[in-house]
Amino acid sequence: MSEFEIKEQNAAFSSEAESEEELRQTIKTVYSALSEKGYNPINQIVGYILSEDPTYITNYKGARSIMRKIDRDELLASLLRKYLED
Repeated sequence: MSEFEIKEQNAAFSSEAESEEELRQTIKTVYSALSEKGYNPINQIVGYILSEDPTYITNYKGARSIMRKIDRDELLASLLRKYLED
């Protein structure tokens, strides 16, 4: 394997790890805003994921606009990867 291929693989892994961390932080921010407003965050986030209806997410602290920046397919793939980790 060439040095270029190794660097390319490391860059892809690093980018994926950074993306996963950004996703995690975004969900935590939205979860916190929902909790502070008295909603059940799990139910609200699941409702949003299933329906893509933004009204499941509060506007409080900009949570709705933050959540809408997330690609649902990417989010579901990330959740599945985390669930399947040993």
